[in-house]
Amino acid sequence: MNFTPTADKLIPDLSPREEIVLLARTLWREGYNDHLAGHITINLGDGTLLCNPWLLTWDEIRPRDIIRIDLDGKLVEGDWPVPLGIPLHLELHRARHDVRVAMHSHPLYGTVWSDIGEVPPAMDQSSNLGGGGDLVLVAEYGGSVDSSDAARQAVDAMAGAELALLAGHGVFVLGSTVRAVHQRAVALEQRCHHAWMVRAAGGALNSPLPAWFVDRSRNSDGNGFRGFWEAMVRAELRADPTLLDELGLDID
Repeated sequence: MNFTPTADKLIPDLSPREEIVLLARTLWREGYNDHLAGHITINLGDGTLLCNPWLLTWDEIRPRDIIRIDLDGKLVEGDWPVPLGIPLHLELHRARHDVRVAMHSHPLYGTVWSDIGEVPPAMDQSSNLGGGGDLVLVAEYGGSVDSSDAARQAVDAMAGAELALLAGHGVFVLGSTVRAVHQRAVALEQRCHHAWMVRAAGGALNSPLPAWFVDRSRNSDGNGFRGFWEAMVRAELRADPTLLDELGLDID
């Protein structure tokens, strides 16, 4: 029998709850691991969002732990509290109907550049990684994470960008799919890490990448690099073979 493998055949079909769990766990390994901080939302298109809960770290959540909330941040379904910093996602999903998946966290190097108030260039292939999207700096720190006004200011400052460094805070990564957000988040932290290392070594932040290559990545929707997301999902399932056994209530 002839069999031509494709990326999509190399992982099981995933529900949105399972996608959030696997995105959280894969990104935890990539440095998105600031203790209890960080939120991932998927817009279900019915006025509700799926979200990781408060009180659990990204490397321990399971599909049954994912909660469902409305656009006012009220718990609709689930056994865990709503994250304190959810206003950023609520304001984003109210304003940006093109965004299905949003991820906010405090990775080390992305947060350092946001603290500096500078957008580092992509210095190499891995810093682009096919993730695409415009990266902007939201230079004003508008207030604490539970402030709707501060969240609205940050979303307005992003305009139509897909990635942001939030001054004094962390990063915000948006996309149409979990695949796109994973791709963009990994590339963003590598971009910030590599640029920091180049500067620390005394090198100039003059990217050797040609403009056409950088533009091609920036104009990507993040869904073109097939196989990378799947490989990272398989790594998580090897690390915890029982991860998808607890399906809970499936909302597709």
